[in-house]
Amino acid sequence: MKRYRLPAEWEPQSMIQLTWPHRGTDWAPMLDEIVSVYVEMAREIAKREPLLIVIPDKNDLPQEVQEMGNVTIVECPTNDTWARDHGFISLVADDSKEPNALLLDFCFNGWGEKFIADKDNAINRHLWDFMTQHPKSLNSQLPTLNVQYIDHNDFVLEGGSIESDGKGTIYTTRCCLMAPHRNQPLTQQQIEEKLKEYLFAERVVWLDDEPLPGDDTDGHIDTLARILPDGSLLRLPLPDPIIEDGEQLPATYANYLILNGAVLVPTYGQPEHDEEAMRIIGSAFPDREIIGIDSRPIIRQHGSIHCCTMQFPSFT
Repeated sequence: MKRYRLPAEWEPQSMIQLTWPHRGTDWAPMLDEIVSVYVEMAREIAKREPLLIVIPDKNDLPQEVQEMGNVTIVECPTNDTWARDHGFISLVADDSKEPNALLLDFCFNGWGEKFIADKDNAINRHLWDFMTQHPKSLNSQLPTLNVQYIDHNDFVLEGGSIESDGKGTIYTTRCCLMAPHRNQPLTQQQIEEKLKEYLFAERVVWLDDEPLPGDDTDGHIDTLARILPDGSLLRLPLPDPIIEDGEQLPATYANYLILNGAVLVPTYGQPEHDEEAMRIIGSAFPDREIIGIDSRPIIRQHGSIHCCTMQFPSFT
């Protein structure tokens, strides 16, 4: 049987997806502020690899982004912006026989039915239709004819809830995958079996961490710990608590994004902590440029850089 694997994030990528904020999202009261952050992310990504932007109306994009090179824009309805959790989880093949990749479309239900997510859960189907109808539109980075769409909408799984070492081991947290309104009444063992089957994994490592204060995801691993190329787990120090309207926001340095040639690291206006986090991450990825992105606007909606993005691995 043909074997596939979930690549590690540091492996070569074909493109990164951003699902853009707009007036119909919870970002509306601070739209200009968050769009400025997205423009900065888009600029850094598009310098290094193709960028896919999903938005209901491309005319709502800033002119700079509309004119930016290395960008493909796909219009479809969206509820929100968290591409990490509604985006495809992509597997690559162990050999060159077709199909050489699988785009897995899992159910996204607003982190256990906390938020309306019907439009976001349909984004992948819109993207697949676009890919098949416009196979040359994505900078020739996605060999659509060699990629297969797999519908797993009977199983809830968010990209931020798993980490892969690229060698068959999946890391996740009990507090998230066993949280209510996701895959009940499945047991932990049954969920592990599903992960192994769907992700072609050999091993699942369950962490016992608790969610950060203010975290809507029930403890996504990408807010807590990240796997490194040497096989170790990186646990970064936290910034000082950030409080808004009496609520602590889930600020974390673990929510960085690895892309081709760089790492985008969230910063929080705390120079000493920000610089230390960037130093640690730079030591882990010495061959990449370390770029800080002020993520204080993003955490006001309880996410950070990694939550906003989803990479597609190189399929060639």
